[in-house]
Amino acid sequence: MNCLYIVVPCYNEEAVLLQSADILLKKLRALCAANLLGAESRILFVDDGSSDRTWELIETLCAENADACAIGLSRNRGHQNAVMAGMLTAAPRADAALTIDADLQDDTEAIDEMVEKWHAGADVVCGVRRKRDTDTFFKRTTAQGFYFLARLGGAKVISDHADFRLMSREAIRRLSCFGTDDLFLRGLVTRLGLPLETVYYDRRARMAGESKYTIRKMLHLAMRGFRSGRAKAASAPQLGELYIEKEILK
Repeated sequence: MNCLYIVVPCYNEEAVLLQSADILLKKLRALCAANLLGAESRILFVDDGSSDRTWELIETLCAENADACAIGLSRNRGHQNAVMAGMLTAAPRADAALTIDADLQDDTEAIDEMVEKWHAGADVVCGVRRKRDTDTFFKRTTAQGFYFLARLGGAKVISDHADFRLMSREAIRRLSCFGTDDLFLRGLVTRLGLPLETVYYDRRARMAGESKYTIRKMLHLAMRGFRSGRAKAASAPQLGELYIEKEILK
């Protein structure tokens, strides 16, 4: 019960991918060496229809590292869909999946505590930012508006938690009962009826590249959050088209 897949959604990440992959692979191997994770644990890269060399770099990483694997979506489906596709790919192969963005602004050192809380019985472990002192006034203001709109629709979101989280196989199964369309994951993971814990960390600056979340995308995600509070779960997984076109699985 200790196989973990670290799911890394990637969209045009050629500037940062090799550096991020090196950090993540070292972290995964350290956890395996400490017997906190099984040797079958993997890094799972999800290429979200990148238009740069991201998939080419992923292919090289998978060829050179036995503990790296990947899927590629047929076109850009958006961050939430890429995260979900990665978790659903991981679920039949792993006991849990941990999602983290390729820019590694989320602190990889927090993964140790997330794994410990999973072993202690948590099915969902959410990474939460301690503070926003590095954000601009504009970023802080739009974030506050984002959470206000999401909560207005009834979504039970955890402030300053995005998509840095660990979920057990059962949590992923229950999440999939909400379907795979129009996703707002952070508004759904609090509704699964399973033990949930939080881990606090300090967010880092991007190592390279630019944020993929434009104002338009943030507003669209906030509207998904507004609707997620009213979303109904089915009694069984409702899996739509995941648009997986390429895969390198081991």
